[in-house]
Amino acid sequence: MSRTSKRRLRTARPWFLLLPGAVALTFLIVPLIALLSQAPWGSFLQILSNPAALDALRLSLETSLMATLVALVFGVPLAWLLAREVLPGTRFWRALVLVPLLLPPVVAGVTLLAAFGRRGLVGQWLYNGLGVQLPFTTVGVIVAEAFVAMPFLIITLEGGFRGVDRRYEEAASTLGASAWTTFRRITLPMVWPAIVAGTVLCWARALGEFGATITFAGNFPGVTQTMPLAVYTALESDRGVAIALSIVLLAVSVTVLVALRGRYLRSGASA
Repeated sequence: MSRTSKRRLRTARPWFLLLPGAVALTFLIVPLIALLSQAPWGSFLQILSNPAALDALRLSLETSLMATLVALVFGVPLAWLLAREVLPGTRFWRALVLVPLLLPPVVAGVTLLAAFGRRGLVGQWLYNGLGVQLPFTTVGVIVAEAFVAMPFLIITLEGGFRGVDRRYEEAASTLGASAWTTFRRITLPMVWPAIVAGTVLCWARALGEFGATITFAGNFPGVTQTMPLAVYTALESDRGVAIALSIVLLAVSVTVLVALRGRYLRSGASA
């Protein structure tokens, strides 16, 4: 590139975006810096070794991973159906899938109670017929987290499925491969980056879920009290403990993102 071309490129850059962009970046970073600056580092290990904190961390990891697994089992097929527009009224169903993303978290919890509570549309049959109760149980935490997190997986994967070159699937079918073999050996490997990206987003959302969980599952230590709920409880009595637990959640999320190094997230987004 010639010197003149480089000068023209520098001139054409929209430098007027620099200031508002810097403001946005500062707005997002300053709260994280403030959180770290106010952390009780001297008693940090003591706080984290508290049995209640360990139980909340364990429960958060277990329920968020189970919710992500549920989302994968049921979300991957739904994403494929939406991407290929197999279902009649696909636009309508796609809009419904996005509803949990738009609902206030507490409203999401209320909808779950209306569906799966003891007197709910489905919950009354589960409770009266099978003796199964979902609200205010650990399973209820998984249900709440899966409800609010699954759409992140579905919309990411739908984009991945739409980006697949269907000629490869058609070629496999022509060579005698069954639909299951084609899906497993051709389609899934091609959307693998989108699967990883959607799974990470889904898990991160499930890990940080608060409103739907406390409304549908309650806040019982050792049973339904996840880390976000423990932070909320600690904030009412000891701000230092709340900050320390918040840093743990922050560290877990950042560690996962750094481990991925943006590779799968960029690939999933581009898909």
